[in-house]
Amino acid sequence: MPETARQIADDLRARIDDGEFGPGARLPGEPALVRDYGVAKMTANSALKLLVAEGVAVSRPGSGTYVREFKPILRDATKRLSRDQWAAGKSIWSADVGERPMTVADLEVYEDDAPRWVSRALDLTDGARVVVRSRRFLVDGEPVQMAVSYLPAELVRGSRIAEPDSGPGGTYKRLAELGAEPVYFAEDLRARMPSSDESAALSILPGTPLIEICRTAYTSDGKAVEVNRMMLDAGAYALRYSFGG
Repeated sequence: MPETARQIADDLRARIDDGEFGPGARLPGEPALVRDYGVAKMTANSALKLLVAEGVAVSRPGSGTYVREFKPILRDATKRLSRDQWAAGKSIWSADVGERPMTVADLEVYEDDAPRWVSRALDLTDGARVVVRSRRFLVDGEPVQMAVSYLPAELVRGSRIAEPDSGPGGTYKRLAELGAEPVYFAEDLRARMPSSDESAALSILPGTPLIEICRTAYTSDGKAVEVNRMMLDAGAYALRYSFGG
């Protein structure tokens, strides 16, 4: 019985995972898939497009379809937000990427009126000001995430949080020094298709969704001190959440 495009894509993915096709390797083309799986050319083409859409492979017109060379980032939310991480002066990003080269691009830090949804999240009065930290992250030279943080200006104005370089341990360590140490975090996550601007900024492959995460940081008395809206290339990430002991 002829295989479906989904079955062929899953089989090719398994062969990639097993190491038969390593990073940068050329995958079998349409003629080979037609022959090996007994399918129509359209089905073979659809199978390859599925792998491209899922971020497993990249298409090079006139050349073929190749295994994506970028290794997905394992984002362990529990580990990266641990106090042991930022209190020791480490970037929470180092929990994700380890020794892989990571750079920050398009960093902007400024004060502005709080958007209405931010005012609600931070329990601010109408017209309150926030310090905004906007940036784009690149790993191994590839853009993988955009993030915009909002913090009450009344709390952080004049601190290093309002400067481009927030110092060792980043924003959370500076908040602790201000007497507003975050001890509890809540993340809301959803997947959606990216806008054209988001696709361009993150070089998202066609058909690949965006992961949007909105994190709120709270002090021990329940006061919200930061809202961070993150947009991740779904093809560049695997997400992990740990629970219990």
